[in-house]
Amino acid sequence: MSRGSTRLEDIAALAGVSISTASRALNDSPAVNARTKQLIWKLAREHDYPFRRYMPAGPIGAAGTVALVVPRPQGREGQLDDPFFLELFAGISDAARDRGCDLLVSHFAPTSFDDLSAAMTTSRADGVIFLGQSSLHPALNLLAQSSDTRFVVWGAQLPDQAYCSVGSDNLSGGRRATLHLARLGRKRIVFLGDTEAPEVQQRVRGYLEGLEQAGIAHDPGLLVPAHFTVESSEASVDALLARGISFDGIVAASDLIALGAIRALLHAGIDVPGQVSVIGYDDVPFARYSRPALTTINQDTARAGRLLVSKLLDTRATGDMRSERLATELIVRESCGG
Repeated sequence: MSRGSTRLEDIAALAGVSISTASRALNDSPAVNARTKQLIWKLAREHDYPFRRYMPAGPIGAAGTVALVVPRPQGREGQLDDPFFLELFAGISDAARDRGCDLLVSHFAPTSFDDLSAAMTTSRADGVIFLGQSSLHPALNLLAQSSDTRFVVWGAQLPDQAYCSVGSDNLSGGRRATLHLARLGRKRIVFLGDTEAPEVQQRVRGYLEGLEQAGIAHDPGLLVPAHFTVESSEASVDALLARGISFDGIVAASDLIALGAIRALLHAGIDVPGQVSVIGYDDVPFARYSRPALTTINQDTARAGRLLVSKLLDTRATGDMRSERLATELIVRESCGG
């Protein structure tokens, strides 16, 4: 059968079910089991059957739907209360609204290829945005080789990547922050963050390149783990101070981590930026209002949202989605001293 001419009867025949069962499945009826629904929705998409018209309309009759799915946390990913992800969510939401689409935030948290496949086959959305790769890079590569590639990932571009991702130039961001502190005369620069996350691993590489470019020897003791919370960061800096490790600069993997570091330093009577300069990452709104105001690396969440949505909606016909790296920008404020 030719694409675009598929009838409900054809979908039913391909699935080996009755026409009434196919109709109920396309209407997401609870009378049809999940496996049958997945099969029928998959066949409908593969044969360009306009099954969205059979489903309940949205409250304002949106032209389409974009689904947002968040993998189980690894490091920062999955923390939807993180201010950066709230900004990214706003960027995606604004972009979807501009295109006349609803944004569906799923409760489903995939942890395997089977989970990813289920998220795709059971989604009635026009496309799926996965918010971070977590540990699913190999599974996402496998998913990209299937016939259903209506997805894009917010996150780092990784070696041998077969799927489309949109993310910031983390390597450049980490290098720029480190070189800025080196130009200010800082010689003992800490990198503070959870290096399990793919994006942070790239920021660490940038940090190490910055040290090398500035002629500063890398001290492994200054690569300090901290989760993406104020409390974790504060505890990590407290531990550094308790061990008597000297440092005069901090490159933090996020603004939350930077604020935790500043809290620990100020509680210890250490002047910021007089004795220790601090640079964050993200440029979330509260960064400019902290005291001292936070120097940080800006990620353009509005542009990220537009790219993620447009790649899903504008490349459906060709399936040709190219990964994008967004430029980062150093925003100089008070916390680094210059």
